[in-house]
Amino acid sequence: MELDESEKTAWIFKSGWKGLCPHCGKGKMFKSWLKIVDRCDVCGLDYRFASPDDGPAFFSLTFVAFPLLFLIVWMQVALELPVVLLFVIAIPLMGLGCVLPLRPIKGWLVASQYVNRSVEAGTEKLWGDMHAREDEKRGRDED
Repeated sequence: MELDESEKTAWIFKSGWKGLCPHCGKGKMFKSWLKIVDRCDVCGLDYRFASPDDGPAFFSLTFVAFPLLFLIVWMQVALELPVVLLFVIAIPLMGLGCVLPLRPIKGWLVASQYVNRSVEAGTEKLWGDMHAREDEKRGRDED
């Protein structure tokens, strides 16, 4: 089944936001807050392709922390709050504002990698060899 661009985008956001398997849309993508499952429990999708790395933190800081920082600076300048009160407001606001979006952003990045079949250029053979060794080792350990 091939999706057009608008369908791809909608599917990426839906499965990423909800933390669902980007292949079947039924299985769970996460086994804990930010830890991705090894395989989908419904369709068996192997998540070894997923490497969002520091992307969720980057997007969270870029789209959440910077605007919140400007809001906090504005509050200090416009309202002349005491520094202690500013810290009482700013620290939880910045902490929650940066941590809460991490999971949906990570889900979005993993779903995007799957739907767009993205791999680092020139590393297909390297990844294939590495996964073959992992599978071979896993098979020996199970015996």
